[in-house]
Amino acid sequence: MDPKIKALEEKIAQARLGGGEKRIEKQHQKKKLTARERIHYLLDEGSFEEMGILVTHRTTDFGMDKEIYYGDGVVTGYGTINGRLVYVYAQDFTVFGGALSETHAEKICKVMDLAVKVGAPIIGLNDSGGARIQEGVKSLGGYADIFYRNVQASGVIPQISAVMGPCAGGAVYSPAMTDFIIMVEETSYMFVTGPNVVKTVTNEEVTSEELGGASAHAVKSGVAHKTSSNDAACLDDIKKLMEYLPQNNTELPPLQEYQLGEELREELSSIVPENPNKPYDMHDVINGIIDSESFYEIHKDYAENIIVGFARLGGRSIGIIANQPMFLAGVLGVKSSRKAARFTRFCDAFNIPLLVLVDVPGFLPGTDQEWSGIIMHGAKLLYALSEATVPRVTVITRKAYGGAYDVMNSKHIGADFNFAWPTAEIAVMGAKGASEIIFRREIAAADDSEAKLKEKEAEYAEKFANPYRAAQRGFIDEVILPKETRRKLLKAFAMLEKKHVEPPKRKHGNIPL
Repeated sequence: MDPKIKALEEKIAQARLGGGEKRIEKQHQKKKLTARERIHYLLDEGSFEEMGILVTHRTTDFGMDKEIYYGDGVVTGYGTINGRLVYVYAQDFTVFGGALSETHAEKICKVMDLAVKVGAPIIGLNDSGGARIQEGVKSLGGYADIFYRNVQASGVIPQISAVMGPCAGGAVYSPAMTDFIIMVEETSYMFVTGPNVVKTVTNEEVTSEELGGASAHAVKSGVAHKTSSNDAACLDDIKKLMEYLPQNNTELPPLQEYQLGEELREELSSIVPENPNKPYDMHDVINGIIDSESFYEIHKDYAENIIVGFARLGGRSIGIIANQPMFLAGVLGVKSSRKAARFTRFCDAFNIPLLVLVDVPGFLPGTDQEWSGIIMHGAKLLYALSEATVPRVTVITRKAYGGAYDVMNSKHIGADFNFAWPTAEIAVMGAKGASEIIFRREIAAADDSEAKLKEKEAEYAEKFANPYRAAQRGFIDEVILPKETRRKLLKAFAMLEKKHVEPPKRKHGNIPL
């Protein structure tokens, strides 16, 4: 064998070993896959083509010239998921703890640039201790180069981040600017400042898991869109998510074959209780409308009073936003408004039609909400839906009160089709509260004020607590039987498939951030 060929084979073998057998064994003891194992599990078998396998760092300070590893702590390249092209990078914790160097960053930037040029999703598998401190500002500059590309790629190609180990300091801001973050439970964490700094500055005792673990970010902060039990489950979640997304902002999501049949769903008729104050699970409505077992929920454990996620309707990928009466009666709050607004903007950027299911009694009252900026955050959802140009269809299942009626994809802010069930109540507020204001003098003057209130409440409810007045004004396109909802939506979205809106000429709007 030619010595040059043998030398290359040895270099490639050394690169594929990462930081060495002992470090790989230690990685496995933590129940974590290595960077290469993750990539090969994620991509179609035999499809991965690696780039920059022989790259090494350029630092000679602090004895770094004695520790040189091919690939420099990150595996980059391209391959396919279910036959569709994706670009991927996976940080290798066995090499300097996955710390980011100048050349490490250059490798990531190269695949990001290619992903934008070609128009294919970029997937980042993050597992890094942060900046490589031996390189100083060169490492910091590498982070900034990546951040800049995240912004340039935003709304152009889908960007997905998996946090599969540590992700701290400046490293957190690249995932934060991507479209979806999936974290692995117990082995991953994200924070800007770690437990030691927190203790020094605020005197708080907190662990890495408590401060920035998967559960903390899935439930409290909303930074994580989904959590997975282990590395393999995380990679499976990415594959599942990819099924609903287009390659880029100029394409439509993949269409699966679907044979139309009997599309009436009798079970929808018995979901909404007769008592308007009794909750029900909006997931039952969603599952009664969509293709069987096709709902992929996003942000499931965060702001549970609103549901967002992807589904299929007649084989088409759609985004769903739905109030959840099981939590806080489905009101809009600071967190739920922000959650729904962000999801709306993603769907609009990537040509995914929106279905909005409404049962909302209004905005959550209280000093905490007002002082936390409910005005500003509620406006985010209003802004996001108002600017969305994808097909938008609304179904009001029960309550649609006050300003929340306007915000939740009403006809007035550009929805294409607005349906209502016979159980819908469209009014400024509930019958009881409205009657107490409108008829307060009559109620106060009555001999039996309680009986008078009930009388006036019934009068107001008969007049306004129904969808027919809104339908008479054209604010509701059709009042439909619940069992017909799926059939109506199939036709509506099929009809809207070629919808095109030319937005006003401007650099960009100024969403209330």
